[in-house]
Amino acid sequence: MKLYNTLTRKVEEFEPLHPPKVGLYTCGPTVYDYEHIGHGRKYVYDDILKRTLSYFEYEVKHVQNVTDVGHLVSDADEGEDKLEKGARKHGLTVWEVVDFFTKHFYDSMDKFNIQRPNIIAKATEHIPAQIKLVSQLVDKGYAYDTPEAVYFNVSKFKNYGSLDPQKMEEKKVGVRKEVQTGDHKRNPADFALWFKRVGRFEDHIMHWDSPWGAGFPGWHIECSAMSMKYLGSTIDIHTGGVDHISVHHPNEIAQSEAVTRRPFVNYWVHHEMLLVDGRKMSKSLGNVYRIEDIIAKGFEPLDLRYLYLTAHYRKQQNFNWEALKSARTARLRLVKTISQWDSPKTSCAQLEKSFAQAIGDDLNMPEALAVLWETVNSDYPTGAKHASVLKMDKVLGLQLDKVSYGRLEFKNLPDKIQKLVQKREEYRKQKEWKQADILRGEISKHGYEVEDMGASSAVYAKDKSVK
Repeated sequence: MKLYNTLTRKVEEFEPLHPPKVGLYTCGPTVYDYEHIGHGRKYVYDDILKRTLSYFEYEVKHVQNVTDVGHLVSDADEGEDKLEKGARKHGLTVWEVVDFFTKHFYDSMDKFNIQRPNIIAKATEHIPAQIKLVSQLVDKGYAYDTPEAVYFNVSKFKNYGSLDPQKMEEKKVGVRKEVQTGDHKRNPADFALWFKRVGRFEDHIMHWDSPWGAGFPGWHIECSAMSMKYLGSTIDIHTGGVDHISVHHPNEIAQSEAVTRRPFVNYWVHHEMLLVDGRKMSKSLGNVYRIEDIIAKGFEPLDLRYLYLTAHYRKQQNFNWEALKSARTARLRLVKTISQWDSPKTSCAQLEKSFAQAIGDDLNMPEALAVLWETVNSDYPTGAKHASVLKMDKVLGLQLDKVSYGRLEFKNLPDKIQKLVQKREEYRKQKEWKQADILRGEISKHGYEVEDMGASSAVYAKDKSVK
């Protein structure tokens, strides 16, 4: 298996520290608002990476952080952080915002058929670990105390910025205004490890006691503290978006390696951005779509997952409704074809080998999809194709193991099922999606599956014994 390593900027053979065990840390959500489909792409590819490792029989320990402690926005002139801003926007307390959007995030990821992490590490539940790490940095001379914050001194860390090829003087120094304008910083790129509840942060809602007074952690410190707690001083793989290459991840490296004197991460995997109609997603452009927007247009979340797989994770991908429509057509054709096959038996060994080569080549999912379709269209017996396709889907995650058999005519359905289907269609027309999902579950309990196809729906028996 090979992966592109951002640290070395080349594709490398993957060699975990303690095979077959693999430590995987994936940057998680900041839970102050709804996630969008750009986030969805990143998390689907994290899922693909995890599934690929499992396909090659590695034992993955997956840790994902949840940033549920406030960190500051770039225009925080009055000291308002993202959670406080989200609370004001939604008319909730910061604690209610955290609970609501954490649950919403993982519910949305479930819809994409993303496997949940082994450990969901919430920042607010690991404040002592973060304080301990800051104390170690202060004791070792890498951090210094000021009236407003405890800062990491980047000039003390020899290899600061090694993840980002930009020259130090050209680097963007921080992603938030207070990082750039701290009154007592020794270097422009120094970053906050702990903010004190003073000055414009005097009324900061989330705060904890610390050796430096009441306050709250900087954004970067949580990932180092939590990853090292669960995965040790060196992680096999750490993922994130390309927007983290210039600041967040270099800061993680510096604060971690300054304490441990060991490499923080062996393989850095970064996902490229999702564009919408060729442009970056922006609220001002009105092109920030959520999973609810996808469903409201009559699509299934798995249609979007299929679309994500048509582009390599290290390349920007363009989203538009026509592309999603094509993905849906392809996925439903796949489902319909498989529903007519014999039960799985034997396999297509050569095609499975080609599939393994594709996913092992830096997660080349477009090529993996091509092999899947080569299998579907091959002359192998349908039972053999079925076995191989289900094995491939352990990585693709399109839930092909749940494909129902035999599309049924409405008139041939039992009266009770007809009534449930009719009622569900009424809910769909009224865009009462929650009620429609409840009825889908009720129909499923009776041995039938509903597949939505735009404005219409198809009903399948869940197994061949149902007539």
